[in-house]
Amino acid sequence: MVIIGIIGLIINKKIREGFFGRFNTFGILDHYIKSLGKGDQIIYWFHVSSHGEFLQTKPVLLGLKEIEPKIKIIVSFFSPSGYNNVDDKIIDCKIYLPFDFPWSTRRILKIIKPKKLIFAAYDIWPNLIWNAKKMNIPTVLFAAKFKKNTKKLIPLVKSFYGYVYKNFHSIYTITKNDDKKLRLILNETNNVITRVLGNPRYDQVNKSIDQYSIEHTKGILKRRKSIILGSMHIEDRKNIIEGLMDLINENNDLHIYWVPHEPIPKQISLVFDYFSDKGFSVDIYSKQKTDNKNFPRVIIVDVIGVLSQLYWEGIIAYIGGGFSAGIHNVMEPAIARLPVIFGPQYDNFHEAKELIDLGGGWSVRSGQEFYNITNELINNEKVLLKASEAATNVIHNNIGASTRIVRGIIRD
Repeated sequence: MVIIGIIGLIINKKIREGFFGRFNTFGILDHYIKSLGKGDQIIYWFHVSSHGEFLQTKPVLLGLKEIEPKIKIIVSFFSPSGYNNVDDKIIDCKIYLPFDFPWSTRRILKIIKPKKLIFAAYDIWPNLIWNAKKMNIPTVLFAAKFKKNTKKLIPLVKSFYGYVYKNFHSIYTITKNDDKKLRLILNETNNVITRVLGNPRYDQVNKSIDQYSIEHTKGILKRRKSIILGSMHIEDRKNIIEGLMDLINENNDLHIYWVPHEPIPKQISLVFDYFSDKGFSVDIYSKQKTDNKNFPRVIIVDVIGVLSQLYWEGIIAYIGGGFSAGIHNVMEPAIARLPVIFGPQYDNFHEAKELIDLGGGWSVRSGQEFYNITNELINNEKVLLKASEAATNVIHNNIGASTRIVRGIIRD
């Protein structure tokens, strides 16, 4: 493991950046705590893994500050993708999570002295939790979820996680099934408060309907006939490209937004050359200068942070990751009223299952399946409108979790 870690530091920029960033954590904290001056300060410390988990956490932060406006909020990140891309006024101090050693976690807890230490979703650290317990600092885990075939129920693994989870003050799961698995891991431990409170990510997506979005909700049928391909992996391209090409060739008014999971120049050039060689007009998003009369058939997005707005420009979304590690955010296209299509790796995503159950989403295993579903959606207005409404209802049916979580953090 040590050798693997060293290799990772050498060849992986993100691992290297996160590793060295942790050495600055205590200096940043010391400076921030001293800047608060004398007097009692109420600090809540939230830990999130990355950018996605912060977005899930943000409605909870907003709700907490609304009720207790004088509190200070410290947010720690594990991943550089979160630390580097989150710059939000709701955060009073942003740090990397220190290494999870007994001495370093004990030191950081003594510096911060948080009223509560709150973890989002899954990124929990044993020494930090154990030391918080010893120091009588309540720890909370919210939006907890467990995979369908979670390894945490395997006897030896279950024993370890049971020892970790029983040191939490309270744990809030997303669904009843998650709660059942949690209770199996806790093994009837009675001193942990457990509640099923839902997923605050729905609230964040719902709140993202800003003025830009409102102006684009006049009707999905009034939008340009575009498919938004969001967070595309290489595996997605390989599996659906033939079906996509058939759609483009058969529908001269169909346009494509291709959004890579990571806008690496090599991948952008590869996709650009592919569609250009097929004879289609292609533009790069950041360089786009076309008007409505010369709108390209394919636009490749080479910047970060615009995907949630782009969904409001289309009529159908395909979300990447489902042919590799797992699908990405299906809620942003759903709130934009788009039927959502994704690959087969979605079992650990409750919101994707809801989309399928309500008729607002589909899982595909091949380019042919992608073609069949998309072709019907773009050529049958009744089917498109029904799926559009169903996708949006998934969001509306689940909002309110952040309020319940804030209430739990304050009262439990």
